[in-house]
Amino acid sequence: MLPKFLFADNSQETPDFLYVVHTREPRCIIRCDMEGLQVNQQIYWIDKAPPAAAELENLLREAETFMEKELDSQEDLFDKEFGTTR
Repeated sequence: MLPKFLFADNSQETPDFLYVVHTREPRCIIRCDMEGLQVNQQIYWIDKAPPAAAELENLLREAETFMEKELDSQEDLFDKEFGTTR
């Protein structure tokens, strides 16, 4: 089974954006600015968008939490690999 969220980028074609892929229904890809999930956000629905605003709000909150943790984790790995500190 796939994780609930996947983190993606396409730095060659869209260097200013990151993507969070929601793999469970309603599946979607959330494009966001490097600064955060809610900056320049665009949602691409793979499945039909959820009818309830609360469901969409919850999905976006979970995606933002995932993105923040993933970016922190990547920074930590970079720091360990290159011996730098923040």
